[in-house]
Amino acid sequence: MSSAGAKLTLIWDGLPSHRSRAMSAYVASQRSWLVVERLPAYGHDLNPVEMIWGNLKSSELANLCPDTIDEAPLGVADAGLEQIGGDSALCFAFLRHTGLSL
Repeated sequence: MSSAGAKLTLIWDGLPSHRSRAMSAYVASQRSWLVVERLPAYGHDLNPVEMIWGNLKSSELANLCPDTIDEAPLGVADAGLEQIGGDSALCFAFLRHTGLSL
């Protein structure tokens, strides 16, 4: 939980579809509680989320080859994400890997 008045920091990649006028207007209207740190359009090495997906793909999703998305076991990715999210040391390691700081 954050303390009252604390702002949330959103690390936002620079994918062109994330920069619509509507989204930019919405983000601008949320400045009282939201801080946005933008990344370059292709800055996967700067995006800690890429490390999360890499970890998930090498563990819970490893060797998972369903023919369709409907055949994928329900909750496999969710369980992996919960496990990663519950390990603060791992989450901070992903952030350190980018060279960025809070």
